[in-house]
Amino acid sequence: MKKLIPIALSALPLAAAAQTTALPNVVWVMADDLGIGDLGCYGQRIIETPHIDSLAAHGMKFMQHYSGSTVSAPSRCSLLTGYHMGHAQIRANAKVPGSDGLLYETPLDSSAVTVADLFKQRGYATACCGKWGLGGPGTVGEPLRHGFDYFYGYLGQRFAHNYYPEFLHENDEKVMLNGKAYSHDLIRDHALQFVRDHADAPF
Repeated sequence: MKKLIPIALSALPLAAAAQTTALPNVVWVMADDLGIGDLGCYGQRIIETPHIDSLAAHGMKFMQHYSGSTVSAPSRCSLLTGYHMGHAQIRANAKVPGSDGLLYETPLDSSAVTVADLFKQRGYATACCGKWGLGGPGTVGEPLRHGFDYFYGYLGQRFAHNYYPEFLHENDEKVMLNGKAYSHDLIRDHALQFVRDHADAPF
């Protein structure tokens, strides 16, 4: 469900400025290669998706909402910056070495303004847990350089092809797992802990 929402979200700081009530929390779930027709909340009737359907019933459901690109890094660039592929900086899954000598995706430029930057301007705590794909360690594309207070997961996409990876990244540290932990459990746990840690303020 690679969907493009920065235009809608970037309007949030302006709308929120007009209100004096507490700012709403925002949790965005992005699933690679999951189509709109794969979910019960959008009319799919063969495969059961009760938890996602419940999230849709109690949250927001988009009916005219499209992925910025057909592949990972460009779709993430589009999602975070609001640019379509005619103007987006990242248009392919090209590889660039990180400071550890391994290949990661092209770094998002240091001048890029992301939706996370906009949320930060409104006082939100921000986190990204999962797959980044917009720059490896030691590059200007790291998540902490683009409006995120916290990151846990895969900085590079090809590493995400392994559910029992040799390592994940937590902020700017490489966490060695040596293939002994299921990454999705760890990513879920870190995401939930971030929510718990920031439950009393907008996140």
